[in-house]
Amino acid sequence: MSSDQAQEASPPASAGISARSIALDIVAGVLRRGRALDEDPKGVDALEPRDRAFVRAIAASTLRRLGQIDALIAQCVERSIPERDGAAQDVLRIATAQLVFLGTAAHAAVSTAVDLVQNKGKDRYTGLVNAVLRRLAREGAQLSARQDAARLNTPHWLWQSWAGAYGEDTARAIAHAHLIEAPLDISVKSDPQDWAAKLEAEILSTGTLRRKPGGAVADLPGYGEGAWWVQDAGAALPVKLLGDIAGKTVIDLCAAPGGKTMQLAALGARVTAVDISAKRLQRVKDNLARTGLAAELVQADAGAWRPSAPAQVVLLDAPCTATGTIRRHPDVQRLKTQKDVERLSQTQDRLLANAAAMLAPGGLLVYAVCSLEPEEGVARVAALLRRDATLRRRTVTPQEIGGLTEAISPQGDLRTLPCHWADRGGMDGFYAARLEKKS
Repeated sequence: MSSDQAQEASPPASAGISARSIALDIVAGVLRRGRALDEDPKGVDALEPRDRAFVRAIAASTLRRLGQIDALIAQCVERSIPERDGAAQDVLRIATAQLVFLGTAAHAAVSTAVDLVQNKGKDRYTGLVNAVLRRLAREGAQLSARQDAARLNTPHWLWQSWAGAYGEDTARAIAHAHLIEAPLDISVKSDPQDWAAKLEAEILSTGTLRRKPGGAVADLPGYGEGAWWVQDAGAALPVKLLGDIAGKTVIDLCAAPGGKTMQLAALGARVTAVDISAKRLQRVKDNLARTGLAAELVQADAGAWRPSAPAQVVLLDAPCTATGTIRRHPDVQRLKTQKDVERLSQTQDRLLANAAAMLAPGGLLVYAVCSLEPEEGVARVAALLRRDATLRRRTVTPQEIGGLTEAISPQGDLRTLPCHWADRGGMDGFYAARLEKKS
């Protein structure tokens, strides 16, 4: 196994056909029905916690390394499995993930795969599945070690986008970062030193607490009492660009699920959190209730809503393709396409125009997206500045973002990449620009 192919957690001995069947449904849901990885199918709640974790490991590993997995299978079959028999193909995929990348015992992975093929009514593939998996049990590690994992697992359109925006070497570093399970990043309301000790976490230079992945988040110290919330280190940076906001009114547009809303409230801001979705806004409400933080919640279209008076501080974390979050959400690269970039760019322009229009003279706007695509980041800000001569850019300094100099773009904006802090677990890819309305 090559250095970029870090293994996921090993499966519990108790995990059997039921867990693998659910994992199969999750993978098929993503690849064949466009359903997100986190949309858990029926039955997952009935599993033991360790089996639920194994389901997630199978599904995430399959999606994260799909290119490698399909290439390995292709080496073992004379003809590809027809689309109409996609269930058999998906069984081979999740079993290959177990054998090659999860370290599952061969007899367990092979026998349950054969059972799954039969359960799906694809009995004619029983012999093929058995033969392919037994070969991969013997040769899979050697075959995978010779693969170009970064290139195989990255869809062509994304590779072209990243290579064009950041260069081939950085595109490869980004793709390598996506192969490693992300650590657990935490934002605390207060007392970071105390909570770092309790949570066995390190404090990053940006202030985020980071601990190894694994375990149930809700069982960790301080979660139930609302002392902290889960938030990637990259996601926590845009709020820092607002400066000292204690006592100030801040408009948080597209606020759900509420990570930045809680950040703002914990820093002493008077927050108005706006989101178009009642369901997602309920998540903000629930998160605020757990943490004991306060914000005014408004269900409205952030592209049309206006505050009662011009705003001094606005944060717009706009809807985007989320390609900066593939470390945590490997389904993103299987669900999104270039057409989504084009569609969402239009939405971002509309939201930006309204956010800028609600600013008072001297007011501050921070625009952020968790996308790696330049069309959703720097290109949107450039278009806004061309349209609106009342705005100017206020560049980011290393001191504001924990000395992370490499995360400042040539334009002076924030541009984190998954390969930043690669030796410490990486971070989500975020773009953020800070704009000021001229007095």
